[in-house]
Amino acid sequence: MSEALRLRFVFAVIMSLVMTLLMSAWVTWLNIGLQDDFLARWRHAFLAAWPVAFCAVMLFAPHVQGVSRQIVLRLKRGG
Repeated sequence: MSEALRLRFVFAVIMSLVMTLLMSAWVTWLNIGLQDDFLARWRHAFLAAWPVAFCAVMLFAPHVQGVSRQIVLRLKRGG
């Protein structure tokens, strides 16, 4: 595995983990509040969402980075 692919994989694991933990907790809290079964529901939501988030980061991160780079360069040039 090349260094670039290894970096992309590790980035996708960490980014999807952090975002899924935060977003699944937030949405679970918005939906049910701090109920007795909050942790069990949060865990279920996280485990269902993390594989999808990981795939999304692997697929879309390079394109999003390219679009971000273009936006920053255009802003730097003044439009």
